[in-house]
Amino acid sequence: MSRSPPSSNADDKPLLLEYRCHPLRQGPPSSIPTSPSSTPPGPFPLAEPRRIVLSTDSPAALKVGTQQLIPRSLAVSTKTKNPSRHLSTGAASSSQEPAWPDQRRASIPSISLEEEEDEEDGRGMLKRNLRNMSYRAAMKGLGTETEPAATAPSLKPVLEEGSAPPARSPGRNKRTFGRKRVQKRGGSFKDQPRLYQEIRERGLNSVSHESDEDLLEEPIPEEPSPPDAAIVVQSYRPAQVTWSQLPEVLEAGVLDTITPEERKRQEAMFEIITSEYSYMHSLSVLVCHFMKSEELKETMTQTEHHHLFSNISDILAVSTSFFEDLEKRHQENLVMPDISDIVEEHASKHFNPYVSYCSNEVYQQRTLQRLLTTNPLFKEALKQIERKPECGGLPMISFLILPMQRVTRLPLLLDTVCQKTKACTAAYGAATRALKAISKLVKNCNEGARAMERTEQMYTLQKQLEFGKKKPFPLISASRWLLKRGELYLLFSEEAGIFRKGSGRVCYLFLFNDVLIITKKKSEESYTVMNYATLDQVSVEKVEAADPPSPPPAKAGSGGSTRGASGGHLLRVVLERDSEGRREEVLLAADTLSDRARWVTALMHREREQPDTTPRGDLSQVEITRAYLAKQADEISLQQADVVLVLGGEDGWCWGERLRDGERGWFPQSCARAITNRTAVECNVRRMERLRIETDV
Repeated sequence: MSRSPPSSNADDKPLLLEYRCHPLRQGPPSSIPTSPSSTPPGPFPLAEPRRIVLSTDSPAALKVGTQQLIPRSLAVSTKTKNPSRHLSTGAASSSQEPAWPDQRRASIPSISLEEEEDEEDGRGMLKRNLRNMSYRAAMKGLGTETEPAATAPSLKPVLEEGSAPPARSPGRNKRTFGRKRVQKRGGSFKDQPRLYQEIRERGLNSVSHESDEDLLEEPIPEEPSPPDAAIVVQSYRPAQVTWSQLPEVLEAGVLDTITPEERKRQEAMFEIITSEYSYMHSLSVLVCHFMKSEELKETMTQTEHHHLFSNISDILAVSTSFFEDLEKRHQENLVMPDISDIVEEHASKHFNPYVSYCSNEVYQQRTLQRLLTTNPLFKEALKQIERKPECGGLPMISFLILPMQRVTRLPLLLDTVCQKTKACTAAYGAATRALKAISKLVKNCNEGARAMERTEQMYTLQKQLEFGKKKPFPLISASRWLLKRGELYLLFSEEAGIFRKGSGRVCYLFLFNDVLIITKKKSEESYTVMNYATLDQVSVEKVEAADPPSPPPAKAGSGGSTRGASGGHLLRVVLERDSEGRREEVLLAADTLSDRARWVTALMHREREQPDTTPRGDLSQVEITRAYLAKQADEISLQQADVVLVLGGEDGWCWGERLRDGERGWFPQSCARAITNRTAVECNVRRMERLRIETDV
């Protein structure tokens, strides 16, 4: 690779990379020219057929070794949702932009993706790509200067013809990039549909509901990489096309005739259309490749197949009809007057299959888990389907939960339309009615799923609990549901000053919203009731291990596993009036701090139902970075982009309140990211208050 002399004007102008392939000549390698000035004008006879030298066999690679290093200065950690940051790998002019922190980056030539896209139309020509440039830039940054091989093409920096254009703002660069990308792929979001799992609607972001164009004018600071971070691989997946990037919008010059507020409103409505199409595409993959698969159907019974897929075909039909009406409105008017009437009609008249599908969720999850653990034929057939390119390498569970995800995201997208619509207008009234209709649907879905789960759960527990000598009571009730269940170590029990029970035995607790039942586990399907009390007669407190009460020593040869008082994390539970009307105090031990904290939170269920006087703006907030499916009764299922108010936490687990509906539960801290921007926190609180008032959640 040759360089321009430092004294030339090449440093003040953008550089373009050009391949110069030199044919082989007879003679020693030292006579091969390495610059245009030393290349004779006449042709040269070929000594042997031209061969390709792989990068791993190049002199630079051999000099460095088998493990090539890339300078840390070349690893850039950026967010992938803004393609504008990927337009170039270097500055166009050092005199017009601030110096980079690492001076080694300054030697990397400017590379524009627009130039690369223009060259893709050519056939039979050498293509420049980021991989080649990154490799050469990396080797250059390491200072591994090597003589070019005789058979390898050489790169030469060439001055761009004409004077350098004036520097443009990042917004203009990205706007041009987006327009070229849309025109190249036909200008329609339907040309290359993406799976719904791969997109994230901008309207879900409660901090800035602006379209992609709005983000262009504001440079977003890059997140610094950790000191010991390895190479950061950037994703160049194109962003979802926006309304402002549509060729018909650009050609008609609509952007020059409407206000910025109206453009934002058009973006919000158009995003509902494009995301519905991606959602419909993912549903079709679920139906065509999973549900209709004969190989998969042969590995299960008809009942299991119904529990697994339920009425997903009806959901697909509903989504198709909804999208067709939205698309028709978009085709009729380049500047759409409104889509709220369409959303309201479908949400109130046609979206009932969502309630049935969500109600079946408990059977769906249980059936899938049982098939995966007990049916190897099903597991193998499912693995083969998931490997298909149409499925994007995603598991089937990510497709099965799509209806629940979509129906809970629609209110947030409609809320964005409301915010972008001028208040006290007919369009604002229509958007508000649509928001109420879709929120009512979400409420019905949640209630249906919750009621089905609770009813099925209570019937099962009624059969598993054996009261024995204890006075039985009817467990099944429409107003009773399970809050938490699990094992704890019973260290001792004190009743009227008399120690009872052996030390360290395992007991199994069932905590409902109105009663606590302490049992002894006989098997996975059978539990013997030891005692119980209504929740208003139960109190709990943590006991620090520094000074625990001393239980009596266990008898030699006593049955059951034992655990010392200092071997776990302790909590004292007091039954002021148990099943026999007497007071009993028990000391329990949990394996982990988080387990103890979760039991204390659940046992204080009634106290925590009281209104919290802490201002919502003073509470910590987190954004969910990956979906989490609740595995226990006291946990909460979360979707990507959900915002949660953190009410407490312990040992890697957080106790929080979901912003969109007020649902509370525990979730792992690893699936969330803290929101530290005060503006974002305040916007989230205002949005929560507005949503709960307008939708009566």
